[in-house]
Amino acid sequence: MQEQRERRRGEIQCQEVEHLVEENTFYILRTDTKTILAKGIIGYEAAKERANRFRKAMNLRWDQIQFKAEHQTTTPKQFGVSADGRNYTNARGETGRVDYARNYNPSKGRRFRGAYDKDENYADID
Repeated sequence: MQEQRERRRGEIQCQEVEHLVEENTFYILRTDTKTILAKGIIGYEAAKERANRFRKAMNLRWDQIQFKAEHQTTTPKQFGVSADGRNYTNARGETGRVDYARNYNPSKGRRFRGAYDKDENYADID
């Protein structure tokens, strides 16, 4: 039973490593001084080899240097009323036409406004 668990863990780790090899970029970190030695290394094997070269060149122990995957940043979605004031995009990326009321909202300094979504539900906009 325990052997099966160990085998399964090994398989899962291999799958994780294969995933890291193809897609991620890595950085190399010196753990005792918290300094970043290199950034933007593409691929797991390349990062492992480069970290090993740094370790040998700087006479460091294995626990003094490590490499980690860089966080993948995504561009935030732009939502709200467009610059021309005619279209509205909600947080899910759905767009709709902005309707302006004939009534003036003195606290906001403009007319009331709202938008309809794809299911024809009306929503107030700030």
